[in-house]
Order: sequence, then structure tokens, then C-alpha cells
Amino acid sequence: METVIRNAGIVNEGKVEHADLLIRNEHIERIGRIPDSPARRLEIDAQGMLLFPGAIDDQVHFREPGLTHKGDLHSESRAAVAGGITSYMEMPNTVPSAVTIQKLEEKYSRAAQVSMANYSFFMGTTNTNLEEIKRVNPQTMCGVKIFMGSSTGDMLVDDPDALEAVFRHSPTIITTHCEDDPMIKLNAAKYREQYGEDIPLEFHPLIRSAESCYKSSSFAVDLAKRTNARLHILHISTAKELELFRNDIPLKDKRITAEACIHHLWFSDEDYAAKGSFIKWNPAIKTNADREAIRAALLDGRIDVVATDHAPHTLEEKAGTYFKCPSGGPLVQHSIVAMLEFVQQGLMTPALVAEKMAHAPATLFEVKDRGFIREGYFADLVLVHMNSPWTVSRNSLYYKCGWSPFEGTTFRAAVDSTFVNGTRVYHRGKFEEEFRGKRLEFNRSRA
Repeated sequence: METVIRNAGIVNEGKVEHADLLIRNEHIERIGRIPDSPARRLEIDAQGMLLFPGAIDDQVHFREPGLTHKGDLHSESRAAVAGGITSYMEMPNTVPSAVTIQKLEEKYSRAAQVSMANYSFFMGTTNTNLEEIKRVNPQTMCGVKIFMGSSTGDMLVDDPDALEAVFRHSPTIITTHCEDDPMIKLNAAKYREQYGEDIPLEFHPLIRSAESCYKSSSFAVDLAKRTNARLHILHISTAKELELFRNDIPLKDKRITAEACIHHLWFSDEDYAAKGSFIKWNPAIKTNADREAIRAALLDGRIDVVATDHAPHTLEEKAGTYFKCPSGGPLVQHSIVAMLEFVQQGLMTPALVAEKMAHAPATLFEVKDRGFIREGYFADLVLVHMNSPWTVSRNSLYYKCGWSPFEGTTFRAAVDSTFVNGTRVYHRGKFEEEFRGKRLEFNRSRA
């Protein structure tokens, strides 16, 4: 069956052009004027709507295996496609941790059975699994993840020699969570002495401080320069860290890149009073000045990618006192509409949203045949109404955890349809429930 999308404003590679688009099987066959045909087709009139490349989220935690009371590969990928995310890269801090090739392949096998979006999984690092890291196939796995911060169990790499060895020998891109663990522990001890176990959430960005982020990020950048590693620093949360990144060369030529997340672009420390633990993330959401600096860096090219760090926890878990309440929250269902709200506010353009959420992650990770609206590429697409206001409520959520930090927020844009590999998997609240995504492939050479 063919699908023709007619009269859409196609947002792609820096511009918006009105054209028809023909999907045949899994791929985009033609962009331009598509003549009428007697062939059996799904015809979609997209007059007044924008057609974006499907988002590629380079940082999610879908919680499977071992933590499936919070979310799982089916429930969270289902929410992702409802939000216009067609591919995701999932983190290794599950139970057990994905720190061997065998554990990674078990996750891939499970995703093939249940995931509604395309998928890839990061290899986790420990102080002792260098030989497993060397076995990573850069053509079939998105990358290696290093937690240079706390709250990650045995995946906290705190041996300097082990850390340098990973930077020197990783066969693919290294992504890092950068916070200085000793500094955080000192800060936590100070506030625990003053407030006990129930520290007010407003102190979270002082415990997981800007200084701890910069110390770790700058160390990672220095190490990458010394070893010539390909480094991508996740969820930048401070203005100070932005001085570490360049905007004077094309993304494809950068050896060191940076990601910003929706929550660091949207919220500030002024929101802790109303949102409390629902916006407790690591790294912490910080000041309004930090938020404005990250937005500016997104516009000028120092920030390369926008992702979610989707990390669901149950309402019961989020109700715990400061040290018992886990950090993280669900975001994949609302990331594109949140970015398009910035467009409505005049802060950015639709083309920038396509660049940071689709083109750039595809370029940065060298994803094969995805991330752009091009003939011959996989038809990973999201059709959006730019003026269809709706308010986030609990009964509109697809997350297993059942809550969102955006509850009560009214977005003006709404996802009409999401296509994954040519199939319309989501359309106005309905899903193609039996559809399954594919394992991502990467245009990289093997050593």
C-alpha cells in the first residue's frame, strides 16, 4: 500500500516547502507533485499542517529490564510515537545493567518483540568492562555511555585509569553524564545536617551544583582532547559549561558535542515551588539565567541536539523525601510540542526544531537513512497541526507511570500522525498496535 501526503509544509534542511510526498513500503519514494493514480493508496490532505522528520531521541530510559513497574519498551515507545519520536537510543542503567554484549543483545531482542519505534541501546561502562566495550560494533550500536556522576550503581566510573582507557579504546562515540560525585556528596552532607532527610527541593540545584557540572564536563572535554575521543556530553544544565563547546565548525567535523534536554530549556529553579519532585532531575534544573543561556546556545550552535532524558518513576516513588525520591521524569510524549511552543513564542523556527531533534542526532550518530526527509530514506515522519490547542491532563497520558511535569500546560501545536518506516503508527489518539520498529544502523567503519 502506498501513502500520499498532499499539500504539507515540509520542514527539512533549513526551510519549509509545500509539496506532496509519496511513501511506498518503508521509504520516501518521491517529494514533489504526485499525480493521481488508480493504485490503492492512503491519501492524506495535510493542508495547513507541517510535516517534520521524525524525532530521534538520543537519551531515554525506558526501564526494561528490571524496572518495568516504572515503564517498559512497549509502553514508553508507544508514548514516544504519540509525541512524534520515531527512533530512540536507550540508556544502560537497567537491572541488570547493560554492560556486556550479551545483555545488550537481550535488550535488542526484546525491543524487536515490543517496540513501536526504532531503537538502539548504549553499552554501559564500569571500572572493569573495557574488553566488552572494545567488542561493540559501531555499525549496529549507537554508542558507549559513561556515568561520571552519582546515582548509577556499579556504572559510576571513578577509576581515572579505567576512564582514560575507555576514552582511548572505545570503538564508537562516548556519551557522558557529567557531575562531580565528591562535590555532590559534600553538598548533600551540608544540607542533610541542616534539614535532615527531608531537604526542600529548592536546594536540589545547590546540592547538584553548577560547579559540580562544570568540573566534570571540563574534565571530560580535556580527556577527549588528550585522547582524540569522540565525545558527546548529555543534558547540559549550566551557562558555564557552554564555554566548552564550539559553533565555528560544521557538526560533522566536531569531535566534542553537546545535548540539551527539554526540561532544562523549559523550567527553572523558580518552578520547584509549584512542581516539586516532578522536576527533580540529575543534573538539576538550575537558574533562569542558565536556562536562557542554554536557549541561546541552541540558537547559535554550541548546543547540537535536543533530547528528553525521559526517565519515568511512579507517583509513589516521587512522593518520597529528598534522598528517597528518585530523579527523572517522563517527557517523550510532549517533547516536540514543547519545542513548537517555543516556535509559537517566536524564540525559534520550525526548521531549527527539525535540525536539533532529527537532522543533528542523525548526523552526530551517523544514523543510516534517517533523520531527513529525502527520497530513498525511511519514511519516519510526524505531521503536526500548529494551531490546535490542547491541555495536558492525566487522562491524556500514555506513560505507564501515569503523570507528567507538563500537566496543566496548554500547547498550541498537536501531533496529528506519526509514521515509522512508512506505517502510520499513530493518528489522533489511535495506534497501529501490532507495528514494531527496527534496529537502527549506523554509517560507521569498523576498526
